[in-house]
Amino acid sequence: MQIQKAREKGEFDNLKGAGKPIIFEENPYQPPELRMVYKILKDNDFTPYWIQLGKEIDADLKKFWSEVEYFKLYTKNLYQDKPTKAAVQRYNKKKETFFCEQRLALEKINKKILNYNLHCPTYTLGRGSIVVDEEMDKVISQIEQLLKEIGQEQ
Repeated sequence: MQIQKAREKGEFDNLKGAGKPIIFEENPYQPPELRMVYKILKDNDFTPYWIQLGKEIDADLKKFWSEVEYFKLYTKNLYQDKPTKAAVQRYNKKKETFFCEQRLALEKINKKILNYNLHCPTYTLGRGSIVVDEEMDKVISQIEQLLKEIGQEQ
């Protein structure tokens, strides 16, 4: 109510910075001695290495799971029609190769997570490592479950 009255009287006219956006530049978690460095980097579109690495990790994990979904789609399409024995043999070889490639991808992501944690300025921002065997068990079980479902439909 009082703010409305003051605005009508024009008491907010001609204030310093009027019409300009409020910029909250200071990060309370940044050490004061590094604020100028971070401001210069930000103004020149640079990001700290660990932030770039975090974005890479997120993109790699997204790609990993999209590859899994793509392989599941490939499996569905193959078994939609009754495949030949040769086609099933090719599929089994491709499946084993896929599992090996995905295991390597997870190990690579794990190395990036370790590197991220080493460069991260505070341990609270760190990421947990991936247990490769557990993640691969999830992938394998998803594909094996899909194969069971397809087998039951035939």
